[in-house]
Amino acid sequence: MRLANDMQQDITIKDAQRTVDEWIRTIGVRYFSPLTNMAILAEETGEVARIMARRYGDQSFKPGEQDDLADELADLIWVTMAIANQTGVDLTEAFHRNLDKKTRRDALRHLNNDKLT
Repeated sequence: MRLANDMQQDITIKDAQRTVDEWIRTIGVRYFSPLTNMAILAEETGEVARIMARRYGDQSFKPGEQDDLADELADLIWVTMAIANQTGVDLTEAFHRNLDKKTRRDALRHLNNDKLT
């Protein structure tokens, strides 16, 4: 298993999915249920939203509140990969399909959007 200090180099999505799987099966003991992981995904999304609202919005941080957007985004990636692993989704393949879909669908859409100019 790749340890945190070994991860200073670039990692592919496929490698990251494998690392999450190995960590869960060894250190984490087993996968949480898909429904539990969905709840964790929602929780982590809320934590990202909290930081964004305080850092870029009108709210301020409470005393002692954490401002670690990078860590919260990494938590989102982690639980997304766990859900993908336990449901048989290859995120590398899914990402390529999704990029192709967006490119075909939005080739002119954003270019012609007056709100973006």
